[in-house]
Amino acid sequence: MDATLIFRFFPRLSDSQKAQFAALQLLYSDWNRAINVISRKDIEHLYLRHVLHSLSLACVPGHPFCVGAKVLDAGTGGGFPGIPLAILFPETHFTLCDSIAKKIKVVTAVSEQLGLTNITPVTARAETLPGGFDVVVSRAVTRLGEFIHLVNNKLTPAGVILCLKGGDLTEEIREASRVCHIPETQFKLTELSGLFQNIGDDFFETKKICEIKQTSYLCAPQSKSN
Repeated sequence: MDATLIFRFFPRLSDSQKAQFAALQLLYSDWNRAINVISRKDIEHLYLRHVLHSLSLACVPGHPFCVGAKVLDAGTGGGFPGIPLAILFPETHFTLCDSIAKKIKVVTAVSEQLGLTNITPVTARAETLPGGFDVVVSRAVTRLGEFIHLVNNKLTPAGVILCLKGGDLTEEIREASRVCHIPETQFKLTELSGLFQNIGDDFFETKKICEIKQTSYLCAPQSKSN
């Protein structure tokens, strides 16, 4: 699959955005030969399993990627979901952080080669960054309870956490509810299985977005104890 997969589901892209998405395959293929930031078996599925998966966050009803919003991609790896979202939302600012310097090296290079001016790459653990973000996003970084504990104080009062996850999250949400003292009703799941039709692949069948909106629960002190 190539970038036409993205154009199919996001038909209002500008010519500049289309060119940026189209450039991702060559850029990541070249970088992956030097620094393995994407599984070698996945690089041929870049647009489906990485780019489109990242962009599914834009399909959340009333998505928060508005003009001027500040987004933290915590544990971005090679730039997912941050780089695809930064292409889609050029007037939203994205901070992409990872503790592994070579991954941020790739993020920095790809951002510069695409001409993206709305990305700030940072080599750091998310919990060491200052707060003030409207949105925190992640893609299967860690379990929900641990992730909330790391980033809960990075959000503005009206902020939201969006996590791309897979599989049955019942037990994971129950655990996060317990350790973070957040009612299970505050975890909203969006199933991705029916979102992208007729793609000839079952990748999205078990994929979900878990949304946790900033409330007094997220503002409360977090505890990892039982």
